[in-house]
Amino acid sequence: MSAGLVGRKIGMSRVFTPEGSSIPVTVVEILPNWITQVRTKKIDGYDGIQVTTGERRPNRVSKPMKGHFAKAEVEPGRGVWEFRLDQEPEVSPGYVLTVDLLKEGMKVDVSGRSIGKGFSGVMKRYGFGGGRASHGNSKAHRLAGSIGNAQDPGRVFKGKKMAGHQGDQNVVQQNLDIVKVDFDRNIILISGSIPGSKGTDVIVRPAVKSKEKTDLLANVTEPSDWMSSDYAQNEYEPSESVEAMSTEITDYEEQTINEKADTQSIPEQIDATEASDIVEVTKIEEESTAGKSNSVESIESSEIETSSSDEDSDSESVETLKSSATSAEELKNSKKPEGKKNVN
Repeated sequence: MSAGLVGRKIGMSRVFTPEGSSIPVTVVEILPNWITQVRTKKIDGYDGIQVTTGERRPNRVSKPMKGHFAKAEVEPGRGVWEFRLDQEPEVSPGYVLTVDLLKEGMKVDVSGRSIGKGFSGVMKRYGFGGGRASHGNSKAHRLAGSIGNAQDPGRVFKGKKMAGHQGDQNVVQQNLDIVKVDFDRNIILISGSIPGSKGTDVIVRPAVKSKEKTDLLANVTEPSDWMSSDYAQNEYEPSESVEAMSTEITDYEEQTINEKADTQSIPEQIDATEASDIVEVTKIEEESTAGKSNSVESIESSEIETSSSDEDSDSESVETLKSSATSAEELKNSKKPEGKKNVN
């Protein structure tokens, strides 16, 4: 078996030849495939490589997979795929497979998951002709018909074509031609249709039945050569490991905190106009605070005066009450009749 490239089905289009005929093609996007692990017979019992492609948010990656990607020094992808090989590969984790390994006119096999059709009848699933559409048919227009045999063998053979679930299976489309390779946009145009719906992952391998045997790992790109390429410098900026991504996140959080603290304080270096405006604003604030304090003091003094006047009035009223009470007692004593004198 040979290695392949993991891509994503974009959709279908067509390409016109110089003679004017149109060729239906399928557009497949193949982003860089990073090797995350190398399988060997000594350790794993078979030879092969494990690759990842695309990207995934760090909070959607499990801790074991974070450590797995960090060990290979690659960014987390949207999944991992394995390719079994006939011999031990001469590559190591961190190597990258790109669309440059493919060329126009090359025969490839494309494998993917076919579109699910649900529970289908025999006419849709296998192309049966069905029963008669008019006379002599009693509600058996689309039925499968007889499925059994005579008394011998007296059973239904395995693999009989009957109604059932259709689609949603691993399918391989063989001997397809690569019509065009766009290195700038990382897409290829494959003649005809391929399994799967739009947005699904597909695997592109060199055709097994092709006379020209192609080994994609023979021209694999090393990490140092990849980082010096134009595509890596312009469009692709991978981080060294998952730990580096976590440190970037913490640095960003600290930066935001510092920015919030700086916005609350006045900056040191400002223009002269801004400084004058700030001085005027501070003067206005000081005047307002001084006016507020004066008003508060006047209110407090007025409250003290009113309280003292109230106390004086209360004391005067108490004294008047006392004097009136003493005068009332004197008047009462003066009106008392004198006691009778004892004659004896």
